[in-house]
Amino acid sequence: MSAVQADFFEVAPENWVRRDLEPLHALIESGRPVHLHGVALNLGGTAPLDASFLRDLRGLITELGAPLYSDHLAASGDNYQLYDLFAVPFTVQHAQRIADRIRAVQDALGMRIAIENTTWYTNVGAMPEADFLSLVLERADCQLLLDLNNLSVNHKNHGGLSPSDVVQQLGMERVSYMHVAGHEFDARFDLFMDTHSQPVEAHTQQLARTLAERHGTPVLLEWDNDIPGMDVINRELACLRTSTTM
Repeated sequence: MSAVQADFFEVAPENWVRRDLEPLHALIESGRPVHLHGVALNLGGTAPLDASFLRDLRGLITELGAPLYSDHLAASGDNYQLYDLFAVPFTVQHAQRIADRIRAVQDALGMRIAIENTTWYTNVGAMPEADFLSLVLERADCQLLLDLNNLSVNHKNHGGLSPSDVVQQLGMERVSYMHVAGHEFDARFDLFMDTHSQPVEAHTQQLARTLAERHGTPVLLEWDNDIPGMDVINRELACLRTSTTM
């Protein structure tokens, strides 16, 4: 990881619970923090929260001195862990239900967490996404992991507010940091898909840099599929730095 010219890293805590943490400690000792970004908490689901996992997670946070834990505003399986993220209905009732679950997690961890806005391909509920997000954030009193790529994908697929307009409505006061990534169009579904397999679009890069300059909010590059060479990764990272011109 020393070849990656990143200021901080993000790992899935599910992969590190009860594992050798030496690689993560090495990153931290090099001056680059490690954020924990979960995929299995199932905040949008209905099954009881996994108390055992929350205890392990609190121990991991303490051992690493992790500055932040985040997870997705989505369901990830009730009876079984499905290792995917499913949209929740944008309604007042679901906003309150999920906010209650977030508060329970924050009580168990002894810290405020961040939730990530996710992509969705089909949904129910008449409430606009930005209104739903705002309501959850307010009622849970939590932070936001603002994924600009997800806003772009949702705007292309469903219309509504542009990513910059969503950000303006949400405000940046609760944003812990930002995600950017690339996506692709899938003709089979006639939808843009959040694949994390392409360079970041120019308008998303620009929005990320603008917000970072104005608010000092860090930006993390996600690239999970069709991973290119290190030169491409570092070039993408350079394009996100506020001191870099294109």
